[in-house]
Amino acid sequence: MFVSLQFKLELKKGDREKLVKLMHKQSSAIRIAYNMLKELEKEKTRNPHAQIYHRLRQLFSDLLTKYINSAIYKAKQYPTDKSVVFGGKRLFEKLCKNHLTGKAREKLKKQWRELRQGTLIAIGSKHKTAQGNLLLRFTELDGKLHLRITTGNREFIYAKVLREPSNSKDKWITFMAMLLESWQTKNYFAYTVELKLRGGEVYGSVSFEISKPKVKYTKENGVIAIDTNASPIHLAIAEVSKTGELVSYQTISLHHLLGLSQNSKDHQEWILAHKIVDIAIQRNKAIAIENLKKLKRGMRGDGKAELRRRLHNWNAKKFLQKLKRVAMLKGVEVIEVNPAYTSIIGMLKYAPQLNIDKDVAGAYVIGRRALGFKEDMPENYERLLKDKAYLEFALKRYEEREEELKELLEKETNEYKRNALKSELRSVKDAKELLTHLIQSLQSESSSCEGANGRNLTWQVLKVAFLFPILGKVLPRDLSPLKPVLVEGVWDRVRSRLVPLEAGGTVPMRDFWNSLNR
Repeated sequence: MFVSLQFKLELKKGDREKLVKLMHKQSSAIRIAYNMLKELEKEKTRNPHAQIYHRLRQLFSDLLTKYINSAIYKAKQYPTDKSVVFGGKRLFEKLCKNHLTGKAREKLKKQWRELRQGTLIAIGSKHKTAQGNLLLRFTELDGKLHLRITTGNREFIYAKVLREPSNSKDKWITFMAMLLESWQTKNYFAYTVELKLRGGEVYGSVSFEISKPKVKYTKENGVIAIDTNASPIHLAIAEVSKTGELVSYQTISLHHLLGLSQNSKDHQEWILAHKIVDIAIQRNKAIAIENLKKLKRGMRGDGKAELRRRLHNWNAKKFLQKLKRVAMLKGVEVIEVNPAYTSIIGMLKYAPQLNIDKDVAGAYVIGRRALGFKEDMPENYERLLKDKAYLEFALKRYEEREEELKELLEKETNEYKRNALKSELRSVKDAKELLTHLIQSLQSESSSCEGANGRNLTWQVLKVAFLFPILGKVLPRDLSPLKPVLVEGVWDRVRSRLVPLEAGGTVPMRDFWNSLNR
């Protein structure tokens, strides 16, 4: 399947003048080639290309061979059975009329000249020396995507490429994945680039062929599961065997991406996506990710300005789109799973059991879900949800917290801090309502954990019942103190020896790859 994509270029003034001069030359060559092609077809010449090439070589001695061949290629795209007006027939007819004068006529004339003289095209080649396109080649410069434009013998100008994917299905994502892959493997693909002048700006189109490779790496051997996290901003990665066991895990800090420009950030994300897919290939496994149809970005006035800022500066959904495209090109299966309760299950079940970070535990649950495993509630947790004494203790803890929040709210004058307190107060009230409902269910000899709409809330109830009442935090990073509760069902002894928990850390990206490749 052939695809054509549009982009815009940003050039320095001097470089733009050089480019326009080159455009004028090749545009003239295209017009001459077209007129010769029409005449030679009438004469039924056997090899018109050779004659046209020699004539253009005589007229444009300083025009590179590839530009001359590309001019002939472009000329062949026009119909020879009818007249063609370079620059546009309608514009030409308007200019021939005398009713336009002054600035209006000059504007129209400039537009016609841009269309007539503002074309530059170079045919692509997958040869190793051409690297996709010998004369108009995409390349990286200072961590940003540029187009290297050959203006003469070993003479180049570099134009910054301005292009962002418009949506998750935008083929630009695929093109960037193919481009980065070709740079890394030296296995290049051909792409044709055509530049146009329009309104004083330089626009381009790139045409290439997409071939969908056969999927070679599937979940039959397990998965590499990815969990994206914003606080702190990082990826949690878990390698899961086909039997659902945790083989290895690590976290990758992405904090360094926050200070980069969009182009540099995109480039680094492409590199990261390729490296993760390469790990999946090395381990002969598929990739499992969350199905992020709706990524929560926070709401203004919720008291979480710093979190919203991080979510604005790094879009997890865009990164996962890149990861999917790279995996598709390299034949790695990607399984998207429903993210519902993956974090809660990881926190409550696997973080204390395996003594791992809550985000790694969340990635582990994503991996297990991708492999088709279902998560049953641990027996001791289920037993505590039926323990009236414990539930009353948990309810009391929330009542105490509610009073603390109300006092803080009365003293606080900062609007954003008040919003954060109000948000927590609403969560505390919801938790009280949930626990009260559960206690009433026990009193009526019913152990239902369903909400008013009938939706099963078991894991949500566990989160409400255990995290804050026992650990004193809603989202603690260290869940190891829950292990006695998970294994023995003992909660009062754990509560009595609690100390403040330190947040878990992450490692730099380079350490991650070194550890996985040992």
